[in-house]
Amino acid sequence: MVDDTDLRHLRRCVELAAQALRGGDEPFGSVLVGADGTVLFEDHNRESAGDETRHPEFEIARWAANHLPPEQRAAATVYTSGEHCPMCAAAHGWVGLGRIVYASSTEQLVRWRAELGRKPGPVRPLSIREVVPGAVVDGPVPELAEEVRRLHAATPARLADGWGAS
Repeated sequence: MVDDTDLRHLRRCVELAAQALRGGDEPFGSVLVGADGTVLFEDHNRESAGDETRHPEFEIARWAANHLPPEQRAAATVYTSGEHCPMCAAAHGWVGLGRIVYASSTEQLVRWRAELGRKPGPVRPLSIREVVPGAVVDGPVPELAEEVRRLHAATPARLADGWGAS
């Protein structure tokens, strides 16, 4: 169940996704929030320099592994504009992060990309639960998913067809 606190953090993720797009990256943004509600880390896609692993969810997993003990990781929530790709979902699972809340789903992204005439990605588009079966996941959130769709529609084909998607 997504509540007002979740929506506030997801809106920040959409802002970060828009920031990524303005900076020449695909529109994905994520926020890590501790059990006490403190924002611990936030980031957006940073693939334009050539490292296709610079997804914000992967950066969150790296940051958490280096800065939080396992019990704090498990109690944290990852908010993200788009459902984790398989790489990011695996990192989430290996690091032992807690709940995931996303604005738009992998299924939606695949559909949007097809509607926009974009190439499919190099990695099978799996849901988080297919990669991390025990993950606690909430999403998509319809009113924010539409905003995310608009960001993807505004993404230049030269970026989107590189499929650096999160």
